[in-house]
Amino acid sequence: MAIEILKPGLATTVQDMGRPGYYHLGIPISGAMDRFSARAANLLVGNDPGSALLEATLLGPEIRFLHDTAFAVTGAEVPLLLNGEACPAWQTLQAHAGDVLSFQFMRMGARAYIAFAGGIDVPLVMNSRSTYLAGRMGGYKGRSLKDGDVLSLLPRERQIVAGAEIPPLMRRPMERKARLRVIIGLYSFRVMPDSLVRFMTDTWQVGTEADRTGYRFKKGAPLEFVPRDPPFGAGSNPSNIVDSCYPYGSIQVPSGKEPIILHRDAVSAGGYFTLGTIISADMDLIAQLQPHQKVCFLPVSMDDALIARQKEQQRLNDLQHILSG
Repeated sequence: MAIEILKPGLATTVQDMGRPGYYHLGIPISGAMDRFSARAANLLVGNDPGSALLEATLLGPEIRFLHDTAFAVTGAEVPLLLNGEACPAWQTLQAHAGDVLSFQFMRMGARAYIAFAGGIDVPLVMNSRSTYLAGRMGGYKGRSLKDGDVLSLLPRERQIVAGAEIPPLMRRPMERKARLRVIIGLYSFRVMPDSLVRFMTDTWQVGTEADRTGYRFKKGAPLEFVPRDPPFGAGSNPSNIVDSCYPYGSIQVPSGKEPIILHRDAVSAGGYFTLGTIISADMDLIAQLQPHQKVCFLPVSMDDALIARQKEQQRLNDLQHILSG
């Protein structure tokens, strides 16, 4: 069982749920940026939710099926074509040997997930098949896919329910203006209180520098810092610190001007201050933000974040229950 990449799209990689456990060594978790969509695609084709699949960014690939294969596409709102005929996303589909799957531009959202029955068969690296591009690690030869690449598929383990579909109400809605929930903390004491309030009430815009490592935001007011005597090694830039560990979702603001939210391929430490962290339930939402999309930040408490995480877990549990019949 195999598929052939005829056109790679803008940036298509093999991903799974990542390689946790190595962050303290500077190796990021990687894996699917939008985890719910990736899990949903896998469940639609009878795979384990963490099986390896394709993550396509902004422009999808063109794929030839070399054998009869069940597949599913989730994530961004994108028209998909099988042999030139429109077919639905968020649903179990069947392709035959020689069929070609192609994509148009993504209308809403930034990443689509393409799962195949059995999952993609690439070597495990540190217990994961996910691609870490900066480290040229995992996935297919540690890189984005190219035309002519042939990917093998693992044997199918479970029976597939023909015509299975993710109900629209279970999918995260794509909004023109996104709201990202933030727990304030870490180095927020470095910012003047009024400036921090303004940061949270401003409308920001996703920059073109938005990838698997982090998303940069523009158009908001620069931060004002509390005066200080910089520690040895920090230099005169008020946003610099000597060193700090970064949680996923950390918001760093170099020079106080353009915040960057660190995502799946971000490293674990660095020399910029961070004023807070996006809650885990909203990290999938960041993965679907397109360049120039508007965003606002909403401060929440730790209790709010834990409740949101519980709701997200329940959504995943409901998804598995529906697709398991």
